[in-house]
Amino acid sequence: MQELLSKISACEVCKDHLLLGPRPVVTANPSAKIMIVGQAPGTKVHASGIPWDDVSGKQLRKWLNISNETFYDETKIAIVPMGFCYPGKGKTGDLPPRPECAPLWHQSLVDKMPNIELVLLIGMYAQKYYLKEKAKKTLTETVDNFKEFLPKYLPLPHPSPRNRFWLTKNPWFDVEVVPELQKRIAKILDI
Repeated sequence: MQELLSKISACEVCKDHLLLGPRPVVTANPSAKIMIVGQAPGTKVHASGIPWDDVSGKQLRKWLNISNETFYDETKIAIVPMGFCYPGKGKTGDLPPRPECAPLWHQSLVDKMPNIELVLLIGMYAQKYYLKEKAKKTLTETVDNFKEFLPKYLPLPHPSPRNRFWLTKNPWFDVEVVPELQKRIAKILDI
């Protein structure tokens, strides 16, 4: 695993497309039981090198009902975004994750983590990549039908403050999905 993580840290495959340059942000350990697959780091995470070190991360930890200490314990939780580097700014937010990253690295990481019991798929990019044709037409439909993907996968919306409208429009998420998510996290991590 250390050799693989070193290769990822040195990756420059898409450096010509990264305005701020490559800085892969990923955590993984062979004993991890949960894998979080998000989109890509934002500028704050790019600067700190700490995954989910922003407002979205605080909301995600609240949904998971776990402490920062548990969240950042790589022996429990692997954090493997679709794109490991900040992709740059688009018209309405950050650009999508670079398409080279997941096909290049994800399977190698997954192969070295045989204890993964639950994969949290945060956002449409992760859901389409991992669920393939089983993903529904929209993120809302995929998340609403989360039980179809259990016990291996649990699709979630992005916890960004920009998604306040989505969360307000879909109150079932807090009522149905979050309690199921918290129950599964507590059971897997024995907390």
